Amino acid sequence: MIHRLLLYCLLLLLLSGCTVIPLEVNFAASSAMDSRIIAQEADAFPQIDILALNQDIIDYLEANVPAGRSDWETVERLQTLLFDPAYLNIQYDDRVTRTAIETFESGMGNCLSVVSLYIAMARHMGLEVSFQTVKMRPRWDMRGELLVLSQHINATGRLSQNSYYVVDFTPDVIVQQLTSTKVSDAYARALYFNNRGVESLIAGDIEQALRYLRNALWIEPELAIAWNSIGTVHGRLDNTELAEDAFKKSFVEDRSNATPINNLVRFYYNEGDLDRSQRYADAIERFNNRNPYYHYTLGNVAYSSGDFELARRHYLRAIKRKEAEPEFYLALSLTLEELGDTEEAARMFGMARYLVATSEIYLPGRERVRVVDENSILSSTRGGLRISTHGQ
Repeated sequence: MIHRLLLYCLLLLLLSGCTVIPLEVNFAASSAMDSRIIAQEADAFPQIDILALNQDIIDYLEANVPAGRSDWETVERLQTLLFDPAYLNIQYDDRVTRTAIETFESGMGNCLSVVSLYIAMARHMGLEVSFQTVKMRPRWDMRGELLVLSQHINATGRLSQNSYYVVDFTPDVIVQQLTSTKVSDAYARALYFNNRGVESLIAGDIEQALRYLRNALWIEPELAIAWNSIGTVHGRLDNTELAEDAFKKSFVEDRSNATPINNLVRFYYNEGDLDRSQRYADAIERFNNRNPYYHYTLGNVAYSSGDFELARRHYLRAIKRKEAEPEFYLALSLTLEELGDTEEAARMFGMARYLVATSEIYLPGRERVRVVDENSILSSTRGGLRISTHGQ
């Protein structure tokens, strides 16, 4: 079900309403064009430190975290301090991306905001901890005429040579794969400015959006989502050359992401280049047909409209393309219940439970902190779909 916006959760923007726009697969990056888009030579917001603590936070930690605790006890204590109603009781809020201090003072934050506060506090207490991005089931949300694609970030640190902990805060995230990547503080800071740029764009402040997004790219020039975001901004400003280049650059930096291709389809259509627009639209269609989550989303749409037979077909297509995703089986089970096939519905529900119990699938909405013993993980895989505009 598509319902919450996670602003870095934010991986981002289709240009508007049913949108699509493109980029050249053989595109050669131009440093001169990149410089025109980024258009700055120093950090434009040096006063913003997303991991800074103030004296109030330091005093709070010293008053509420007893000395002599093990690292694991400190990990658990910090999450109690953040979320227990008797302490800070931090609430999830997807409207604004905040720094650690702002999150502490407001008692609210999205995943990047709260992870920033946790990491800042954990490091102050001597824990080893880093930001970590996580690939999960795609999620979309409409904000006005902007369609936002969300991804996820959490925190991780090592407890011993063979074990580490994962701390996660986002509510109602359903099944996500254990496909994680540690990222630097600079990368997380770039995500912060990307989010602030998108938030400004949603609010209609185009110039502020441009300033934030330029800063994100100045920090991390390879940040694909920021290139896509700034392409959307330049499209709004009718800077067609810069918009096209930014969308292309976004795809070059992440060829598994269909969003800039979608944006380029619409871009070329609006420019009157119908042949190119259709070529990239065809590429997206091929991509979607291979993408199990696309069929899962269509199944959800059909289920919501009461067309349970169509929903069943889409969920079966999703399972055919990815057999080890518990949520596909759960959705199919609910659909079969609606169709009156209770025996098969029970079997599909059993498959969903079996996959959750026997895999490294992580349900952060139910489990905010956990320890992973690397000796129990035999292997890890990273899957992905690539987009091609040539052939089938």
